Amino acid sequence: MIQIGETTMKRILTLALFLWTSTVFAGDAIYTSLFSSNAVSGYDTVAYFTQGKPVKGSKKFKTSYKGANWLFSSAENLAKFKQSPDKYAPQYGGFCAWAVAAKNDRASGDPKRWNIVDGKLYLNYDKEIQGKWQKDIPGFIATGDKNWPGLLNK
Repeated sequence: MIQIGETTMKRILTLALFLWTSTVFAGDAIYTSLFSSNAVSGYDTVAYFTQGKPVKGSKKFKTSYKGANWLFSSAENLAKFKQSPDKYAPQYGGFCAWAVAAKNDRASGDPKRWNIVDGKLYLNYDKEIQGKWQKDIPGFIATGDKNWPGLLNK
């Protein structure tokens, strides 16, 4: 019988989940979880720019954009988003920026794993993946920008 350690099992399950989520979301322009139509898991995308941190949005301040619901923490942030949604929406529809670039595939973006680069919001799958992405942000952005249009057509 083969013995598998707890760490190895966690890695296998994480990889399986990563691969499964990438196929589930194929064809979507905006990442929403399997059981929700909220973009960015319901976080206020304007708050990343104005408060420098992830802030949960409220159903009280909601709009629809590109087939997803976007929640905000205030009427002011909702108004800012409505005025310029492309400025505040995450790149690659909120999918993991590293997966789009490195794997030419989709994976869920975690709203707590984020970076703003040149005025654009990028999300990553988890802390480990974010660390990989941060080793060559300009390179991954260049590759991701090339890969993203093709992923939209899948």
